[in-house]
Amino acid sequence: MPDAKRRGAFDVIMRISFAVVVAPIVVALACLTACPGRAPSAGGAEGEGEGEGEGEGEGEGEGEGEGEPACPPTPSCDAPPPESATAEWRHTSSGLTALGGPRHRGRDLVLTPDDEPWALAKFAYGALDTDLTDEDVHVFLLRGCGSTWESLGTVATTHDGDHETVLGVEDTGGRAFVRITGGLPVGRHRVHFVVAGDGTTADQFIEVVARSTPLFVTDVDGTLTTTENEEFGALLTGTLPDARPDAAAALRALADKGFLPVYLTARPEWLDARTRAFLDDNGFPKGIVHTTLTLTGATGNAAETFKTDELAALSSTIAVPSFAFGNTDSDAAAYDNAAVDVAHRYFVEYDDAHGGTRIDAWSAVVDVAAGLPASCTER
Repeated sequence: MPDAKRRGAFDVIMRISFAVVVAPIVVALACLTACPGRAPSAGGAEGEGEGEGEGEGEGEGEGEGEGEPACPPTPSCDAPPPESATAEWRHTSSGLTALGGPRHRGRDLVLTPDDEPWALAKFAYGALDTDLTDEDVHVFLLRGCGSTWESLGTVATTHDGDHETVLGVEDTGGRAFVRITGGLPVGRHRVHFVVAGDGTTADQFIEVVARSTPLFVTDVDGTLTTTENEEFGALLTGTLPDARPDAAAALRALADKGFLPVYLTARPEWLDARTRAFLDDNGFPKGIVHTTLTLTGATGNAAETFKTDELAALSSTIAVPSFAFGNTDSDAAAYDNAAVDVAHRYFVEYDDAHGGTRIDAWSAVVDVAAGLPASCTER
C-alpha cells in the first residue's frame, strides 16, 4: 500500500477509535479538572481563555517586525456572559443525557454586511455526542464585542431535519438556529448560548467584513501543533498539544497587518472547544474556527473535499485567501483548488508538488509578514 494511503487509513482508524472507544475515558479524565461548557465554571473558563489569548497576542505582537505600523487589535470580546436562570428539563431523558458531560459548540461565520446573520450552535453530551433535543436554550448577542449583551430570545433544540440547512449547517439534531434580525454591522460579534436545563454554554463568533477583506487560512494539526496526530495523545491525558515555535508570532504578525485569521481543520466537530482552547492558550490571533460538521472528522480525499468546499464558500463571499498554511497532501490540493497564489502557500516540513514553499520553521513567515504593508480594515 502506498505511504499516503497507509497514512490515510491509519488516520481514519485513529479518529474512529478515539471518537467511539477512547473518548469515554478521555472525557471522564478531562472533566475531573474542567469540561468546556459546564456551568458554573464554563463561563469563567471562556472568559479566561479570551483574556489570556488576547493579552498574549497583543503584548507579544507589538513591536515585532520592521514593516508598516500594525493595525488596531481585534477586540477581545470577553465581556462577562449574562446571567441566565436555569429551569426544569422539558424531558426526564434530557437529564440523563446531560450526565455524559457537555460537548456544545457554536458555528463561527464570516459574512458581509449584506448577508443575513444567524446564531448557530449544536448541543450534545458524552463520548457518543448524544444530541440534546427539544430543550430550551437562551441566546444572547454581544454586538461589536461591546460591553452590553442583548437577548435574542429562547429557542428549542432540534430533532434531525426539523430545520432547513443554514449557511452550510445541516440540521443533524441538537441544534439551535436563530435568525439575527436587522443584520449586523462590520465588526466582530459574539453569540452566547445557555442551556436552560443545566446552565451549560456554547459560544459563536461572527466576523462581518467588507468584500475583498484580506485573510489567511491555516490548518491546525501538524501545521500549528508539533505533529499531525498530537491531539489524540493529548486527549488521553486531558492536556492540549504543544504549538510549533514561532507559529503564533507569525500569524499574529499577519493579523497585525490586517489579515483576518481563518482556522480550517478537518477535526471532528466535537473537538471545537479544544481547538479554541489550544489557539487561545498559545496566543494565536483571534479569528474564525471551522471544523468539519461530523463525528469522526475527515482525512485524505475527504479532508481535501471538505477544505475545498469551505474555501469556495469563503472565496465567493469575501475573497480568495491571501496566504495559506498546511502540512499535508489534502491541504496542498485544497489550496490549489481554491487558486490561492502559489507564492503565498507555505507548508511545514512538507514539499508541495503544486509549487508552494516548504518551511522548516515558522520564523520564516515572521520575516515575510514583517515586510508587508498594512491593509487595515474595520473589525
